[in-house]
Order: sequence, then structure tokens, then C-alpha cells
Amino acid sequence: MRKATKTVRTRQTRGPALSPRQKKELAALAALPDDQIDTSDIPELPPSAWKNAIRGRFYRPVKQAVSMRLDADVVAWLRKKGAGYQTRANRILRERMLAELMRVES
Repeated sequence: MRKATKTVRTRQTRGPALSPRQKKELAALAALPDDQIDTSDIPELPPSAWKNAIRGRFYRPVKQAVSMRLDADVVAWLRKKGAGYQTRANRILRERMLAELMRVES
């Protein structure tokens, strides 16, 4: 029997609130077309800088505990490869969801 573990939630902290002046500057920037914003102090990276980039590397979606009733043979199939069957089920569902979303968008 597995020992119950306590789930610890971490709170994200925010920086200090923006001053009215900062808010005004951000609003002015947001109103400008992209080609009129001076980015000379932050030049674009060359394509070689992106060759090892991995999209979504640090993306971790929020998990939500759910209770589902699945067919016994489906659960057995997921568990057959060992620990992590819930992660595998999540991955399968995510792949299906993304494929469906791609079909809808095209």
C-alpha cells in the first residue's frame, strides 16, 4: 500500500505594482505599430542562436485532479508499461486534443 503524500501548492509572487507613469508608458508603447518601436538596444538573435531551442520546454500546465471511470482493459493496457500510467493517459489525451484543434483551425 502506498503512503499518502501531502500536496504542496506554491504561490507565484508578483513584483511591485506599476506606477501611473509606468502604466502610461506601457499604454503608449502598446498603441505604437511594431515597426515604430525602437529595439536597437535589444537586437534580434541570429538564426544560429535558435538551432537547439525547444518549444515549450519550461511549459508545465496546471494539473487538476479528476475521477474518471475507465474500462478495465484500458487501464490494464496503460499500466502494462509500468509506473506513470496516468501520465501516459494524459499524453494520449493531449495528443488527441491537439490533433483535433489543428483540424478545426485549418
